[in-house]
Formats: sequence, C-alpha cells, structure tokens
Amino acid sequence: MNITLLDILHKYLPEQTVEYCYQLWEDNPFHFTVTRRRQTKLGDYRYSPQEKSHTITINYDLNKFSFLVTYIHEVAHLHTAISHGHRVKPHGNEWKNRFKELLHPLVQQRVFPGNIESALSSYLVNPKASSCTDMGLLKALGTYDDQQHFKYLSEVNISETFSFNNKVFQKERVNRTRAICKDVASGRKYYVSEGALVEVLQKSLF
Repeated sequence: MNITLLDILHKYLPEQTVEYCYQLWEDNPFHFTVTRRRQTKLGDYRYSPQEKSHTITINYDLNKFSFLVTYIHEVAHLHTAISHGHRVKPHGNEWKNRFKELLHPLVQQRVFPGNIESALSSYLVNPKASSCTDMGLLKALGTYDDQQHFKYLSEVNISETFSFNNKVFQKERVNRTRAICKDVASGRKYYVSEGALVEVLQKSLF
C-alpha cells in the first residue's frame, strides 16, 4: 500500500489545513518524513546540493497544532533557501517574514484554538528559531498534548527530580531560559532548556 503525502497530512494536521499545506508542497516539492521523537528539535529542513533536493522531517509525536506550526516553520526555511540561498541567516529577517506570510492565511481562517491564536499573535511579533523557546506558545500548544503526566521544565520546582533523556536529574537553579540540572547518578551538571518536556519523579524514590 502506497502512503501518499496527502495520507500523512490527513493523519497529522487539522483537517481544514490539509489542502493549504499540500498546496505548499505542490508549489515547491520536497521529500517529507515523519520521524521518531528527537529531544533537541521538533522538525528539520535540509538541502542536498548533490541531489538538488529539499527534505523536511517532523517528529511523529506532536499534536496536530504543534505539527502544523512546525510544518510551516520548516517550509519557510525551504522558501528562504530558494529565494536567498545561504546568503542570509537561517532565522534572520528573511525567514521571519516568510514564516509570518505562510502562517497568515491559517490565522485568518481561525484554524487555531483561541489560546494558541493569542500566543501565536505574540510570538509572530518576532519569531524565534524554535517555538520551544517561546514559553507562552509552547504551553498553549502543550495543552493539546496527550502526555499529561509530563511537565515542562519551567513548571518543575527547584530541588525536584525528573527524568529526561533516560537519565534522572535534579533541578538546581534557573539561568534565563535554561536550568542548571544535576545528573543524580554522576553528579555532573548540565544546562537544560526550560521548554524541555520532562517526567517529574516521586520524591519517595530518593
């Protein structure tokens, strides 16, 4: 059975956005893959000079609204690369403007729930490299996740322990958008994004 891009979009996107997102692919075709969960990114865009081809990947475990925002984010990279090559910064003004333009029709159609639409309005004033770095948007998108037993690190209290990347950490203090966390097993300390999704552990375990 051949699975088409339309099949994939119907599965992972809000239904009313499928036609628009498919049209973006038709206008500028690219290889598209839904991939395993990656802790450091939700999606990815790459260009192969040898094959002269574009590839976009998105994590499989995103809710439909997170998947949609990530899809538009990566397509904006593709459009920026086509228009400007590597002469501009990956998340410079050219990408920001294109990202806003691509999202605008979806915002106009009111395809996002009210809390996401409000967070997006703030985010689009100056879009960042990843939606994970904007806590307002991240939390709004996260309300539609199935993983209710997980928390964002920003919601974890100082001295609480949590599981992340198959290791157990203790949150020690916050430095701007990252927290300094101690690996309980080794004692080593790491910076972890406050936007990381972690599993808080019962205090009785320690």
